[in-house]
Amino acid sequence: MIALLDARAVIYQVEAVAPFQARLAALLDALRTAHPGLVVAVSRLSWIECRTKPLRERQAEVLARYDAFLGASDLLVVELTAEVIDVATALRAEYGLRTPDALQAASALVLGSDTPFVTNDPTFTRVRGLDVRLL
Repeated sequence: MIALLDARAVIYQVEAVAPFQARLAALLDALRTAHPGLVVAVSRLSWIECRTKPLRERQAEVLARYDAFLGASDLLVVELTAEVIDVATALRAEYGLRTPDALQAASALVLGSDTPFVTNDPTFTRVRGLDVRLL
């Protein structure tokens, strides 16, 4: 099984945002217990969403933590392929999602309907077929 973290979940983890970092750890532990061999994934879009602020504010240490997390060898990165773009376009049309949100949701959907999408944004619960796990 693959679980896709949206950018907020990555931010909570990397920047140790309480109480959400602990909630994320508990959720991932539960998923790993139920699905040994769980793979954690992120959309390539998360690289932009997570790294922009530390770059702008010249927070080298925070940026290094993001680079370490996003560059981990066991992290699956879902590229913004033509298929992801097509699904995101349909999601924007059907649900009125903002482009970044549509790309995040589409990244999870192309992995399969059983892919947990880990977020703290209830907007995603409207998307049919998306297994939203709110922190």
